[in-house]
Amino acid sequence: VSWAGLEDEALKYHSGTATYRVTFSIQESGDGSQESVILDLGSVEVIASVEVNGTPCGIAWKKPYRVDVTAALKSGKNTLEVTVANLWVNRLIGDQQFPDDLQWTTETGSTAAGLGLARIPAWVEGGSPRPEPRRRSFYAWKWPHMTADKELLPSGLLGPVRLLRSGP
Repeated sequence: VSWAGLEDEALKYHSGTATYRVTFSIQESGDGSQESVILDLGSVEVIASVEVNGTPCGIAWKKPYRVDVTAALKSGKNTLEVTVANLWVNRLIGDQQFPDDLQWTTETGSTAAGLGLARIPAWVEGGSPRPEPRRRSFYAWKWPHMTADKELLPSGLLGPVRLLRSGP
């Protein structure tokens, strides 16, 4: 399920990583043949790191989102961990749900659309708590299209996740 479709706002607007973990069992083919086993993640938004039994197996960052896990698998119980990172945009959209606690200016010297941070806030310089604690991100440029009603991007491990076996 995409994180963007979740009800919990902490997850819906999350930007960063999340780890999916599952334990499964497999058996050797029994005929002595050397099989390759590929983990097919299906769809990933945006990038995934794969470990099997604590062994790093690779990064899946583009279609077809597949990683060879042959060397890390063992007969019997195995643990798969897939750590997925998404983009920052959903957090930026999420923060627009709450009152702004930054001051903005058009006097930036830039020709780009948007507003620049007018000054570093005193709460940042002094290490004080943020006035609007529900806001999570701090940025120096406010894009005009980044509004509270902007559609969220899909995020997370969307699957389906499958093990694909192939013979020699």
